[in-house]
Amino acid sequence: MAKDKKTLFIHQPQFKGGPKELTKFIYTHLRYPKEALESDIEGTVYIEYDIDYQGNVVATRVIQGIGHGCDEEACRVVQMLKFDVERNRGVHVLFHQKVKVVFKKPKPAPAPPPQPTSMQVAYTVTTSAPKPAQKPEKPAEPTYSYTIKL
Repeated sequence: MAKDKKTLFIHQPQFKGGPKELTKFIYTHLRYPKEALESDIEGTVYIEYDIDYQGNVVATRVIQGIGHGCDEEACRVVQMLKFDVERNRGVHVLFHQKVKVVFKKPKPAPAPPPQPTSMQVAYTVTTSAPKPAQKPEKPAEPTYSYTIKL
C-alpha cells in the first residue's frame, strides 16, 4: 500500500464546481429584501445547514443574522443548494456545514448621459404689397415667424 494514498472513512459532500461555484450560485439567486433596502441595512448572515446522504439541504439555522428579511432570504437560497455525496460504506450520514452570506446594497445604475437638445428654427419672410389704390405712408416691412421645436 502506498504511503501517499489517503484513506477517508467518511467522504464529505462537494458542491459541483467547488467553492467558487457555490459562492456564484448563492449570489446569482440572492434577492435583496425590500425591507432591508428601505431600512438601509447591510451586513453578513451566518448560516449553518444540514446535508443528507442524497446531497439535499434538509435544515438551515441562522447563527448570526441582521434581520429585516435578510436572514430568511439567506436561508431560502441555501435551501436550494444541491451537493454531490459519495457513498459512505452504506451508512446514511447527516453533514453539517456553515456559510456566510454578505448583503451589500446594490449600487444604483449610472444615469444615462443627457441627450443633446436639438433646436430647429424655421422662418419665413413675407412682404405685403400695397394696394394700388392706396399709397402707404411708409414702405411695407417684412414679417418674421419662428418655430422652435425642443
